[in-house]
Amino acid sequence: MTVAGSILDALASAGTERVFGLPGVHNLAFWQEQAPGRPDIVGVRHEQTTVYAADGAARATGSPGAALTTTGPGAANAVAAFGEAAASHSPVVLVASEIATTLRRPGVVRGVLHESADQAGLFEPLAKAVYRPRTAAEVAEAVSEALTTALTWPQGPVYLDVPTDVLASPGVPVPPAGPARTATDPAALAAAVAEIDRAGRVVLWAGGGVVQAGAEAELDALARRLKAPVVSTFAARGVLPDGHPYLVAAPPHEPEVAALIADADLMVAVGTDFDGMNTRNWTMPRPPRLVSVNCDPVDLAKNYPPDVAVRADALAALRELSGAVAARPEGWADPAALRAKVRARLRAEDGDGPLDLVEAVEDAWPAEGAIVADMAVAGYWIGGYASMGRPRRLQYPVGWGTLGYALPAAIGPAAVSRTPTLAVCGDGGLMFAVGELATLAQERLPVTVLVVDDACYGMLRYDQERFGHPEQGVHLATPDFVALAGSFGIDARDVGDAGELPAALRESAARGRPALLRLPAALIPPRTTSPRWRD
Repeated sequence: MTVAGSILDALASAGTERVFGLPGVHNLAFWQEQAPGRPDIVGVRHEQTTVYAADGAARATGSPGAALTTTGPGAANAVAAFGEAAASHSPVVLVASEIATTLRRPGVVRGVLHESADQAGLFEPLAKAVYRPRTAAEVAEAVSEALTTALTWPQGPVYLDVPTDVLASPGVPVPPAGPARTATDPAALAAAVAEIDRAGRVVLWAGGGVVQAGAEAELDALARRLKAPVVSTFAARGVLPDGHPYLVAAPPHEPEVAALIADADLMVAVGTDFDGMNTRNWTMPRPPRLVSVNCDPVDLAKNYPPDVAVRADALAALRELSGAVAARPEGWADPAALRAKVRARLRAEDGDGPLDLVEAVEDAWPAEGAIVADMAVAGYWIGGYASMGRPRRLQYPVGWGTLGYALPAAIGPAAVSRTPTLAVCGDGGLMFAVGELATLAQERLPVTVLVVDDACYGMLRYDQERFGHPEQGVHLATPDFVALAGSFGIDARDVGDAGELPAALRESAARGRPALLRLPAALIPPRTTSPRWRD
Protein backbone atom coordinates (compact mmCIF):
# COMPACT_ATOMS: atom_id res chain seq x y z
CA MET A 1 0.00 0.00 0.00
CA THR A 2 1.32 3.43 -0.93
CA VAL A 3 0.64 6.66 0.90
CA ALA A 4 -1.86 7.58 -1.81
CA GLY A 5 -3.67 4.31 -1.16
CA SER A 6 -3.72 4.91 2.57
CA ILE A 7 -5.35 8.30 2.03
CA LEU A 8 -8.06 6.75 -0.15
CA ASP A 9 -8.64 4.05 2.49
CA ALA A 10 -9.04 6.68 5.20
CA LEU A 11 -11.56 8.58 3.11
CA ALA A 12 -13.53 5.39 2.54
CA SER A 13 -13.56 4.69 6.28
CA ALA A 14 -14.95 8.19 6.89
CA GLY A 15 -17.87 7.54 4.50
CA THR A 16 -16.57 9.15 1.31
CA GLU A 17 -17.84 7.22 -1.73
CA ARG A 18 -16.55 9.41 -4.56
CA VAL A 19 -13.47 11.60 -4.81
CA PHE A 20 -13.25 14.40 -7.37
CA GLY A 21 -9.91 14.95 -9.02
CA LEU A 22 -7.91 16.19 -11.94
CA PRO A 23 -4.73 14.25 -12.66
CA GLY A 24 -1.34 15.86 -13.05
CA VAL A 25 2.19 14.58 -13.26
CA HIS A 26 2.61 14.88 -9.47
CA ASN A 27 -0.58 13.19 -8.22
CA LEU A 28 -1.02 10.23 -10.57
CA ALA A 29 -0.36 7.89 -7.63
CA PHE A 30 -4.00 8.30 -6.61
CA TRP A 31 -5.27 6.98 -9.94
CA GLN A 32 -2.85 4.07 -9.76
CA GLU A 33 -4.25 3.13 -6.34
CA GLN A 34 -7.91 2.82 -7.36
CA ALA A 35 -9.25 -0.52 -6.18
CA PRO A 36 -12.45 -2.15 -4.89
CA GLY A 37 -13.38 -0.79 -1.49
CA ARG A 38 -11.79 2.56 -2.18
CA PRO A 39 -13.66 5.66 -3.38
CA ASP A 40 -13.98 6.00 -7.14
CA ILE A 41 -12.22 9.04 -8.57
CA VAL A 42 -14.48 11.18 -10.76
CA GLY A 43 -12.37 13.10 -13.24
CA VAL A 44 -13.39 16.72 -13.89
CA ARG A 45 -12.22 19.41 -16.30
CA HIS A 46 -10.94 22.14 -13.97
CA GLU A 47 -9.44 22.11 -10.49
CA GLN A 48 -12.10 24.48 -9.17
CA THR A 49 -14.60 21.72 -9.86
CA THR A 50 -12.73 19.21 -7.72
CA VAL A 51 -13.64 21.28 -4.67
CA TYR A 52 -17.05 22.49 -5.87
CA ALA A 53 -18.09 18.89 -6.55
CA ALA A 54 -16.64 17.70 -3.24
CA ASP A 55 -18.57 20.50 -1.53
CA GLY A 56 -21.74 19.46 -3.36
CA ALA A 57 -21.27 15.85 -2.27
CA ALA A 58 -20.64 16.88 1.34
CA ARG A 59 -23.72 19.09 1.52
CA ALA A 60 -25.89 16.36 0.01
CA THR A 61 -24.69 13.49 2.20
CA GLY A 62 -23.08 14.89 5.35
CA SER A 63 -20.01 12.75 4.69
CA PRO A 64 -16.68 14.42 4.00
CA GLY A 65 -16.20 15.59 0.43
CA ALA A 66 -12.76 14.95 -1.03
CA ALA A 67 -10.84 16.71 -3.80
CA LEU A 68 -7.51 15.90 -5.45
CA THR A 69 -5.37 18.41 -7.32
CA THR A 70 -1.84 18.52 -8.58
CA THR A 71 0.87 20.93 -7.47
CA GLY A 72 1.16 24.70 -8.04
CA PRO A 73 -1.41 26.05 -10.51
CA GLY A 74 -3.56 22.98 -9.92
CA ALA A 75 -3.89 23.76 -6.24
CA ALA A 76 -4.21 27.50 -6.87
CA ASN A 77 -7.12 26.93 -9.26
CA ALA A 78 -9.10 25.44 -6.36
CA VAL A 79 -8.87 28.44 -4.02
CA ALA A 80 -12.19 30.13 -4.95
CA ALA A 81 -14.16 26.92 -4.53
CA PHE A 82 -12.35 26.28 -1.25
CA GLY A 83 -13.44 29.72 -0.05
CA GLU A 84 -17.08 28.88 -0.75
CA ALA A 85 -16.72 25.66 1.26
CA ALA A 86 -15.22 27.68 4.11
CA ALA A 87 -17.99 30.30 4.09
CA SER A 88 -20.65 27.58 4.09
CA HIS A 89 -18.95 25.33 6.68
CA SER A 90 -18.69 22.33 4.35
CA PRO A 91 -16.58 19.36 5.53
CA VAL A 92 -14.25 19.16 2.52
CA VAL A 93 -10.78 17.63 2.44
CA LEU A 94 -8.53 18.96 -0.33
CA VAL A 95 -5.39 16.89 -0.94
CA ALA A 96 -2.85 18.51 -3.24
CA SER A 97 0.48 17.16 -4.27
CA GLU A 98 3.70 19.08 -3.66
CA ILE A 99 7.12 18.95 -5.32
CA ALA A 100 9.36 16.04 -4.35
CA THR A 101 11.24 16.23 -1.06
CA THR A 102 14.42 15.34 -2.95
CA LEU A 103 14.15 18.56 -4.98
CA ARG A 104 12.95 20.97 -2.30
CA ARG A 105 15.57 23.25 -0.74
CA PRO A 106 14.37 25.08 2.42
CA GLY A 107 13.97 28.82 1.97
CA VAL A 108 14.65 28.77 -1.78
CA VAL A 109 12.36 28.57 -4.80
CA ARG A 110 14.59 26.68 -7.20
CA GLY A 111 12.32 26.66 -10.24
CA VAL A 112 11.12 23.07 -9.97
CA LEU A 113 8.05 22.43 -12.13
CA HIS A 114 4.94 23.79 -10.29
CA GLU A 115 7.00 24.95 -7.30
CA SER A 116 5.73 27.69 -4.95
CA ALA A 117 7.32 29.30 -1.94
CA ASP A 118 4.40 28.16 0.23
CA GLN A 119 1.60 26.45 -1.63
CA ALA A 120 -0.34 25.70 1.55
CA GLY A 121 -0.21 29.38 2.46
CA LEU A 122 -2.75 30.08 -0.28
CA PHE A 123 -5.34 28.24 1.81
CA GLU A 124 -4.48 29.31 5.35
CA PRO A 125 -6.81 32.36 5.44
CA LEU A 126 -9.74 30.13 4.42
CA ALA A 127 -9.08 26.68 5.86
CA LYS A 128 -10.23 25.37 9.20
CA ALA A 129 -6.78 23.76 9.31
CA VAL A 130 -3.78 23.32 6.99
CA TYR A 131 -1.39 20.34 7.09
CA ARG A 132 2.06 19.93 5.54
CA PRO A 133 3.09 16.31 6.20
CA ARG A 134 6.41 15.27 4.67
CA THR A 135 6.75 11.58 5.61
CA ALA A 136 4.41 8.58 5.43
CA ALA A 137 3.98 8.57 9.21
CA GLU A 138 3.20 12.30 9.22
CA VAL A 139 0.64 11.79 6.43
CA ALA A 140 -1.19 9.11 8.45
CA GLU A 141 -1.43 11.39 11.47
CA ALA A 142 -2.37 14.45 9.40
CA VAL A 143 -5.12 12.70 7.41
CA SER A 144 -6.76 11.39 10.58
CA GLU A 145 -6.60 14.80 12.20
CA ALA A 146 -7.81 16.51 9.02
CA LEU A 147 -10.91 14.32 8.79
CA THR A 148 -11.71 14.81 12.46
CA THR A 149 -11.28 18.57 12.13
CA ALA A 150 -13.43 18.84 9.00
CA LEU A 151 -16.28 16.85 10.55
CA THR A 152 -16.24 18.40 14.03
CA TRP A 153 -18.83 21.16 14.50
CA PRO A 154 -18.61 23.87 13.33
CA GLN A 155 -17.55 21.96 10.24
CA GLY A 156 -15.28 23.36 7.57
CA PRO A 157 -12.75 22.55 4.84
CA VAL A 158 -9.20 21.41 5.50
CA TYR A 159 -6.16 21.38 3.24
CA LEU A 160 -3.14 19.13 3.14
CA ASP A 161 -0.36 18.74 0.63
CA VAL A 162 1.88 15.74 0.21
CA PRO A 163 5.12 15.63 -1.82
CA THR A 164 4.84 13.56 -4.96
CA ASP A 165 7.60 11.16 -3.94
CA VAL A 166 5.89 10.58 -0.59
CA LEU A 167 2.56 9.79 -2.30
CA ALA A 168 4.21 6.93 -4.15
CA SER A 169 6.14 5.60 -1.12
CA PRO A 170 4.98 2.77 1.18
CA GLY A 171 2.07 3.90 3.31
CA VAL A 172 1.16 3.76 6.98
CA PRO A 173 -2.42 2.95 8.06
CA VAL A 174 -4.38 6.05 9.03
CA PRO A 175 -5.85 6.07 12.57
CA PRO A 176 -9.67 6.22 12.76
CA ALA A 177 -11.26 9.65 12.55
CA GLY A 178 -14.60 11.07 13.59
CA PRO A 179 -16.26 14.24 14.81
CA ALA A 180 -16.10 15.48 18.38
CA ARG A 181 -19.26 16.92 19.93
CA THR A 182 -19.52 19.94 22.20
CA ALA A 183 -20.79 19.16 25.70
CA THR A 184 -23.82 21.13 26.87
CA ASP A 185 -23.42 23.45 29.87
CA PRO A 186 -26.25 22.48 32.29
CA ALA A 187 -26.43 25.95 33.83
CA ALA A 188 -26.76 27.66 30.45
CA LEU A 189 -29.38 25.15 29.39
CA ALA A 190 -31.38 25.74 32.56
CA ALA A 191 -31.23 29.50 31.94
CA ALA A 192 -32.54 28.94 28.40
CA VAL A 193 -35.43 26.84 29.67
CA ALA A 194 -36.36 29.53 32.19
CA GLU A 195 -36.18 32.23 29.50
CA ILE A 196 -38.42 30.24 27.16
CA ASP A 197 -40.96 29.45 29.85
CA ARG A 198 -41.20 33.15 30.79
CA ALA A 199 -41.81 34.27 27.22
CA GLY A 200 -45.24 34.63 25.68
CA ARG A 201 -44.66 34.43 21.91
CA VAL A 202 -41.64 32.40 20.87
CA VAL A 203 -40.19 32.17 17.35
CA LEU A 204 -37.55 29.59 16.41
CA TRP A 205 -34.71 30.49 14.02
CA ALA A 206 -33.06 27.41 12.53
CA GLY A 207 -29.61 27.70 10.98
CA GLY A 208 -27.48 25.33 8.97
CA GLY A 209 -26.01 23.88 12.16
CA VAL A 210 -29.32 22.11 12.80
CA VAL A 211 -28.96 20.26 9.49
CA GLN A 212 -25.25 19.52 9.93
CA ALA A 213 -25.92 18.04 13.37
CA GLY A 214 -28.82 15.94 12.08
CA ALA A 215 -31.20 17.58 14.56
CA GLU A 216 -34.29 17.97 12.36
CA ALA A 217 -36.45 15.66 14.51
CA GLU A 218 -35.42 17.50 17.67
CA LEU A 219 -36.31 20.86 16.09
CA ASP A 220 -39.69 19.45 15.10
CA ALA A 221 -40.29 18.28 18.67
CA LEU A 222 -39.44 21.69 20.15
CA ALA A 223 -41.60 23.53 17.61
CA ARG A 224 -44.57 21.29 18.38
CA ARG A 225 -44.10 21.58 22.14
CA LEU A 226 -43.95 25.38 21.98
CA LYS A 227 -46.34 25.65 19.03
CA ALA A 228 -43.80 28.15 17.76
CA PRO A 229 -43.25 29.26 14.15
CA VAL A 230 -39.91 28.21 12.63
CA VAL A 231 -37.96 30.51 10.33
CA SER A 232 -35.03 28.89 8.51
CA THR A 233 -31.87 30.36 7.05
CA PHE A 234 -30.77 29.55 3.50
CA ALA A 235 -28.55 26.72 4.81
CA ALA A 236 -31.48 25.18 6.68
CA ARG A 237 -34.01 25.21 3.85
CA GLY A 238 -36.00 21.97 4.07
CA VAL A 239 -35.21 21.45 7.76
CA LEU A 240 -38.92 20.75 8.28
CA PRO A 241 -41.14 19.06 5.68
CA ASP A 242 -43.51 20.95 3.42
CA GLY A 243 -46.86 21.52 5.08
CA HIS A 244 -45.42 21.38 8.59
CA PRO A 245 -47.85 23.34 10.79
CA TYR A 246 -45.12 25.59 12.20
CA LEU A 247 -42.84 26.06 9.19
CA VAL A 248 -42.64 29.63 7.90
CA ALA A 249 -42.17 28.84 4.21
CA ALA A 250 -40.85 32.26 3.17
CA PRO A 251 -37.55 34.06 3.82
CA PRO A 252 -37.19 36.60 6.65
CA HIS A 253 -36.63 39.34 4.08
CA GLU A 254 -40.35 39.45 3.26
CA PRO A 255 -42.32 42.05 5.25
CA GLU A 256 -44.82 39.54 6.63
CA VAL A 257 -42.06 37.31 8.00
CA ALA A 258 -40.08 40.25 9.35
CA ALA A 259 -43.22 41.44 11.16
CA LEU A 260 -43.79 37.98 12.65
CA ILE A 261 -40.23 37.93 13.99
CA ALA A 262 -40.51 41.43 15.41
CA ASP A 263 -43.84 40.59 17.10
CA ALA A 264 -42.34 37.69 19.07
CA ASP A 265 -41.25 38.16 22.67
CA LEU A 266 -38.34 35.75 22.34
CA MET A 267 -36.29 34.24 19.54
CA VAL A 268 -34.58 30.90 20.09
CA ALA A 269 -31.82 30.64 17.48
CA VAL A 270 -30.01 27.35 16.90
CA GLY A 271 -26.97 26.68 14.71
CA THR A 272 -26.69 30.15 13.16
CA ASP A 273 -24.29 33.09 13.20
CA PHE A 274 -26.91 35.55 11.90
CA ASP A 275 -24.87 36.43 8.82
CA GLY A 276 -25.52 39.55 6.75
CA MET A 277 -27.34 37.85 3.88
CA ASN A 278 -29.98 36.33 6.17
CA THR A 279 -30.46 39.46 8.30
CA ARG A 280 -30.14 42.21 5.68
CA ASN A 281 -26.80 43.21 7.18
CA TRP A 282 -28.25 43.11 10.69
CA THR A 283 -31.08 45.54 9.99
CA MET A 284 -33.71 42.80 10.52
CA PRO A 285 -35.93 43.63 13.49
CA ARG A 286 -35.53 41.09 16.27
CA PRO A 287 -37.54 40.28 19.36
CA PRO A 288 -36.56 41.95 22.64
CA ARG A 289 -35.06 38.72 24.02
CA LEU A 290 -32.74 36.19 22.37
CA VAL A 291 -31.56 32.70 23.30
CA SER A 292 -28.76 31.44 21.04
CA VAL A 293 -27.42 27.91 20.76
CA ASN A 294 -24.16 27.35 18.89
CA CYS A 295 -21.12 25.13 19.25
CA ASP A 296 -18.79 27.95 18.18
CA PRO A 297 -18.16 30.50 20.94
CA VAL A 298 -17.48 33.25 18.40
CA ASP A 299 -20.51 32.58 16.20
CA LEU A 300 -22.63 32.35 19.34
CA ALA A 301 -22.49 36.08 20.02
CA LYS A 302 -20.64 37.95 17.27
CA ASN A 303 -23.62 39.52 15.48
CA TYR A 304 -26.71 39.55 17.71
CA PRO A 305 -25.53 39.33 21.35
CA PRO A 306 -27.84 36.87 23.12
CA ASP A 307 -29.50 37.31 26.49
CA VAL A 308 -28.83 33.63 27.11
CA ALA A 309 -25.93 31.94 25.32
CA VAL A 310 -25.81 28.16 25.20
CA ARG A 311 -22.60 26.75 23.78
CA ALA A 312 -23.71 23.30 22.73
CA ASP A 313 -24.19 20.86 19.93
CA ALA A 314 -27.52 21.55 18.19
CA LEU A 315 -28.68 17.94 18.49
CA ALA A 316 -28.07 17.68 22.21
CA ALA A 317 -29.39 21.15 23.01
CA LEU A 318 -32.63 20.76 21.06
CA ARG A 319 -33.22 17.34 22.58
CA GLU A 320 -32.75 18.75 26.09
CA LEU A 321 -34.86 21.82 25.44
CA SER A 322 -37.78 19.92 23.92
CA GLY A 323 -37.92 17.68 26.97
CA ALA A 324 -37.58 20.45 29.54
CA VAL A 325 -39.69 23.45 28.43
CA ALA A 326 -43.33 23.71 29.34
CA ALA A 327 -45.77 22.70 26.61
CA ARG A 328 -47.96 25.46 25.16
CA PRO A 329 -51.71 24.93 24.76
CA GLU A 330 -51.96 26.89 21.53
CA GLY A 331 -49.89 28.71 18.95
CA TRP A 332 -49.79 32.39 18.15
CA ALA A 333 -49.05 32.44 14.40
CA ASP A 334 -50.48 30.91 11.23
CA PRO A 335 -47.54 30.06 8.93
CA ALA A 336 -49.73 28.58 6.18
CA ALA A 337 -51.79 31.76 5.89
CA LEU A 338 -48.61 33.83 5.97
CA ARG A 339 -47.13 31.86 3.06
CA ALA A 340 -50.28 32.32 0.98
CA LYS A 341 -50.28 36.04 1.71
CA VAL A 342 -46.63 36.40 0.70
CA ARG A 343 -47.12 34.55 -2.58
CA ALA A 344 -50.21 36.52 -3.53
CA ARG A 345 -48.39 39.78 -2.92
CA LEU A 346 -45.31 38.65 -4.84
CA ARG A 347 -47.39 37.89 -7.92
CA ALA A 348 -49.03 41.29 -7.69
CA GLU A 349 -45.73 43.15 -7.23
CA ASP A 350 -43.19 41.18 -9.29
CA GLY A 351 -45.37 39.62 -12.00
CA ASP A 352 -46.04 35.96 -12.68
CA GLY A 353 -42.63 35.06 -14.09
CA PRO A 354 -40.65 34.49 -10.87
CA LEU A 355 -43.29 32.43 -9.06
CA ASP A 356 -44.13 30.52 -12.24
CA LEU A 357 -40.49 29.41 -12.24
CA VAL A 358 -40.55 28.59 -8.52
CA GLU A 359 -43.76 26.60 -8.76
CA ALA A 360 -42.61 24.73 -11.87
CA VAL A 361 -39.58 23.45 -9.96
CA GLU A 362 -41.69 22.67 -6.87
CA ASP A 363 -44.23 20.72 -8.91
CA ALA A 364 -42.01 18.91 -11.39
CA TRP A 365 -38.60 18.15 -9.90
CA PRO A 366 -38.73 14.80 -8.03
CA ALA A 367 -38.74 14.96 -4.24
CA GLU A 368 -35.69 12.73 -4.02
CA GLY A 369 -33.79 14.97 -6.44
CA ALA A 370 -31.23 17.59 -5.46
CA ILE A 371 -31.38 21.27 -6.43
CA VAL A 372 -28.28 23.43 -6.81
CA ALA A 373 -28.94 27.15 -7.29
CA ASP A 374 -26.33 29.53 -8.64
CA MET A 375 -25.83 33.19 -7.73
CA ALA A 376 -28.21 34.26 -10.48
CA VAL A 377 -31.63 35.88 -10.42
CA ALA A 378 -33.32 32.54 -11.11
CA GLY A 379 -31.17 30.95 -8.42
CA TYR A 380 -32.17 33.63 -5.91
CA TRP A 381 -35.83 32.83 -6.45
CA ILE A 382 -35.34 29.06 -6.22
CA GLY A 383 -32.91 29.29 -3.31
CA GLY A 384 -35.10 31.61 -1.28
CA TYR A 385 -38.66 30.64 -2.14
CA ALA A 386 -39.05 27.12 -3.58
CA SER A 387 -40.30 24.50 -1.14
CA MET A 388 -37.61 21.91 -0.47
CA GLY A 389 -39.40 19.23 1.55
CA ARG A 390 -36.30 17.74 3.13
CA PRO A 391 -32.92 18.83 4.46
CA ARG A 392 -29.80 18.72 2.25
CA ARG A 393 -31.90 18.94 -0.90
CA LEU A 394 -30.95 22.54 -1.70
CA GLN A 395 -27.44 23.83 -2.25
CA TYR A 396 -27.04 27.57 -2.53
CA PRO A 397 -23.68 29.40 -2.43
CA VAL A 398 -24.90 32.40 -0.51
CA GLY A 399 -22.13 31.96 2.03
CA TRP A 400 -19.50 33.56 -0.17
CA GLY A 401 -21.72 34.60 -3.08
CA THR A 402 -19.81 32.38 -5.49
CA LEU A 403 -21.04 32.89 -9.06
CA GLY A 404 -20.45 29.83 -11.22
CA TYR A 405 -21.13 27.34 -8.42
CA ALA A 406 -24.18 25.46 -9.66
CA LEU A 407 -22.90 23.37 -12.57
CA PRO A 408 -19.66 22.11 -10.97
CA ALA A 409 -21.27 21.58 -7.55
CA ALA A 410 -24.14 19.58 -9.10
CA ILE A 411 -21.59 16.95 -10.13
CA GLY A 412 -21.20 16.04 -6.44
CA PRO A 413 -24.66 14.74 -5.47
CA ALA A 414 -25.23 13.29 -8.93
CA ALA A 415 -21.99 11.29 -8.83
CA VAL A 416 -22.37 10.08 -5.25
CA SER A 417 -25.99 8.93 -5.26
CA ARG A 418 -27.03 9.09 -8.92
CA THR A 419 -29.92 11.24 -7.76
CA PRO A 420 -31.54 13.54 -10.33
CA THR A 421 -29.86 16.91 -9.78
CA LEU A 422 -31.11 20.26 -11.08
CA ALA A 423 -28.53 23.02 -11.61
CA VAL A 424 -30.28 26.39 -11.85
CA CYS A 425 -27.98 28.83 -13.66
CA GLY A 426 -27.96 32.11 -15.46
CA ASP A 427 -26.27 32.41 -18.81
CA GLY A 428 -23.35 34.32 -17.28
CA GLY A 429 -22.57 31.97 -14.40
CA LEU A 430 -22.86 28.88 -16.56
CA MET A 431 -19.90 30.04 -18.63
CA PHE A 432 -17.62 29.99 -15.57
CA ALA A 433 -17.51 26.19 -15.72
CA VAL A 434 -19.08 25.34 -19.05
CA GLY A 435 -16.35 22.77 -19.68
CA GLU A 436 -17.97 20.56 -17.05
CA LEU A 437 -20.64 19.70 -19.60
CA ALA A 438 -17.96 17.27 -20.77
CA THR A 439 -17.85 15.72 -17.28
CA LEU A 440 -21.63 15.29 -17.28
CA ALA A 441 -21.43 13.57 -20.65
CA GLN A 442 -18.46 11.34 -19.87
CA GLU A 443 -19.79 10.21 -16.48
CA ARG A 444 -23.41 10.07 -17.73
CA LEU A 445 -24.52 12.00 -14.67
CA PRO A 446 -28.25 12.66 -14.11
CA VAL A 447 -27.83 16.43 -14.04
CA THR A 448 -30.28 18.77 -15.72
CA VAL A 449 -28.86 22.24 -16.32
CA LEU A 450 -31.63 24.84 -16.36
CA VAL A 451 -30.12 27.99 -17.84
CA VAL A 452 -32.36 31.04 -17.55
CA ASP A 453 -30.97 33.15 -20.36
CA ASP A 454 -31.31 36.93 -20.45
CA ALA A 455 -28.00 37.52 -22.28
CA CYS A 456 -26.57 39.52 -19.40
CA TYR A 457 -25.59 39.55 -15.75
CA GLY A 458 -29.20 40.15 -14.76
CA MET A 459 -28.55 41.04 -11.13
CA LEU A 460 -25.93 43.62 -12.06
CA ARG A 461 -28.13 45.09 -14.76
CA TYR A 462 -30.87 45.51 -12.15
CA ASP A 463 -28.41 47.22 -9.81
CA GLN A 464 -27.49 49.74 -12.50
CA GLU A 465 -31.09 50.32 -13.46
CA ARG A 466 -32.17 50.70 -9.84
CA PHE A 467 -29.58 53.34 -9.09
CA GLY A 468 -29.99 55.23 -12.38
CA HIS A 469 -26.63 54.20 -13.81
CA PRO A 470 -26.04 53.38 -17.49
CA GLU A 471 -25.92 49.67 -18.32
CA GLN A 472 -22.22 49.00 -18.74
CA GLY A 473 -20.26 45.76 -18.58
CA VAL A 474 -23.31 43.58 -18.02
CA HIS A 475 -24.50 42.55 -21.50
CA LEU A 476 -23.07 39.26 -22.72
CA ALA A 477 -22.40 37.47 -25.96
CA THR A 478 -23.64 33.97 -25.30
CA PRO A 479 -23.34 30.75 -27.27
CA ASP A 480 -26.14 28.68 -28.65
CA PHE A 481 -26.48 26.71 -25.43
CA VAL A 482 -28.63 24.00 -27.00
CA ALA A 483 -26.11 23.39 -29.78
CA LEU A 484 -23.20 23.54 -27.34
CA ALA A 485 -24.71 20.92 -25.06
CA GLY A 486 -25.68 18.84 -28.05
CA SER A 487 -22.08 18.79 -29.23
CA PHE A 488 -21.27 16.79 -26.08
CA GLY A 489 -24.11 14.38 -26.76
CA ILE A 490 -26.30 15.93 -24.06
CA ASP A 491 -30.07 16.13 -24.49
CA ALA A 492 -30.84 19.82 -24.94
CA ARG A 493 -33.82 21.93 -25.91
CA ASP A 494 -35.29 25.40 -25.68
CA VAL A 495 -38.27 25.87 -23.37
CA GLY A 496 -40.59 28.57 -24.68
CA ASP A 497 -41.84 29.80 -21.30
CA ALA A 498 -42.36 28.72 -17.70
CA GLY A 499 -45.64 27.07 -18.68
CA GLU A 500 -43.69 24.46 -20.68
CA LEU A 501 -41.11 23.98 -17.96
CA PRO A 502 -42.82 21.40 -15.69
CA ALA A 503 -43.18 18.84 -18.48
CA ALA A 504 -39.60 19.44 -19.61
CA LEU A 505 -38.28 19.00 -16.07
CA ARG A 506 -40.23 15.78 -15.51
CA GLU A 507 -39.01 14.35 -18.80
CA SER A 508 -35.37 15.22 -18.06
CA ALA A 509 -35.47 13.78 -14.53
CA ALA A 510 -37.12 10.56 -15.72
CA ARG A 511 -34.43 9.95 -18.36
CA GLY A 512 -31.69 9.89 -15.76
CA ARG A 513 -29.00 11.31 -18.03
CA PRO A 514 -27.45 14.71 -18.69
CA ALA A 515 -29.76 17.39 -20.07
CA LEU A 516 -29.83 21.12 -20.66
CA LEU A 517 -32.95 23.26 -20.79
CA ARG A 518 -32.70 26.87 -21.93
CA LEU A 519 -35.45 29.19 -20.71
CA PRO A 520 -35.29 32.72 -22.17
CA ALA A 521 -36.48 35.04 -19.40
CA ALA A 522 -35.58 38.28 -17.64
CA LEU A 523 -36.79 38.21 -14.04
CA ILE A 524 -36.85 40.89 -11.37
CA PRO A 525 -34.66 39.88 -8.39
CA PRO A 526 -36.43 39.00 -5.14
CA ARG A 527 -36.23 40.79 -1.79
CA THR A 528 -33.47 38.42 -0.66
CA THR A 529 -31.07 40.48 -2.81
CA SER A 530 -29.49 43.55 -1.24
CA PRO A 531 -30.88 46.26 -3.59
CA ARG A 532 -34.38 45.25 -2.48
CA TRP A 533 -33.79 44.80 1.25
CA ARG A 534 -35.65 48.01 2.02
CA ASP A 535 -38.51 47.56 -0.45
